[in-house]
Amino acid sequence: MAAQYGAWSFGAQHGFARITRWNLERPPERFRITYRLILREKELHFHIGVYNPSKELSFTFNLLLHTYLKVPDVRRCQITGLHGCTFIDKVRWNLLISCYSIVCTKIFFTLYDKTRDGAIYQEGREVVAVNEWTDRIYQHTPQEHIVTNVVSGRKMRIHKYNFPDTVIWNPWVDKAREITDFGDDEFPNMLCVEAGHVSSPVILLPGTAFEASQIMQIIIEGNVSRKTKRNR
Repeated sequence: MAAQYGAWSFGAQHGFARITRWNLERPPERFRITYRLILREKELHFHIGVYNPSKELSFTFNLLLHTYLKVPDVRRCQITGLHGCTFIDKVRWNLLISCYSIVCTKIFFTLYDKTRDGAIYQEGREVVAVNEWTDRIYQHTPQEHIVTNVVSGRKMRIHKYNFPDTVIWNPWVDKAREITDFGDDEFPNMLCVEAGHVSSPVILLPGTAFEASQIMQIIIEGNVSRKTKRNR
């Protein structure tokens, strides 16, 4: 997904790369994107690069890896590494817009304006769980997150490089019904923990490149235990 995260005025939501067929033909070189995947027994590596071949012009873009995790029950999952991080709550933003459109009062107008201008909150939970419609952009997150109860109840390590943000998303009941390519009863069995550069754009100067990567790894508890035992 490139060019934009979320809604924008120049086209489809989340930009054009995710809904455009990619060809190997050589287009006019306004920019170049490379995307490489490496699949191993317990790991999946993602590497993406964006290059600006221009000698004069800079351009800006957002980037987000839409990683949908299949889970037995999203309500039993926990995500580490977000405690103390600031975040933008897009659910609250949408709810306040809805309230404002129905009841135009001073209090709703004030809340709507503050949220629209990018009100920032701080995560106080040691681990984050999802029990309702969730759409949050966590900012300046650490390089590693652990997600519990994925893939037969195991843990998954997500290690990212040059992605300063982490998006947590689940549409829950009502929003799942509004998405045409999403089953009404699929929300309990999925969780998005997405590495990205979305709260601020990447500014790519002429002749420069941006690179970012992510590794998703299933944690084998037995291997961790044996390693710990040897260290003792």
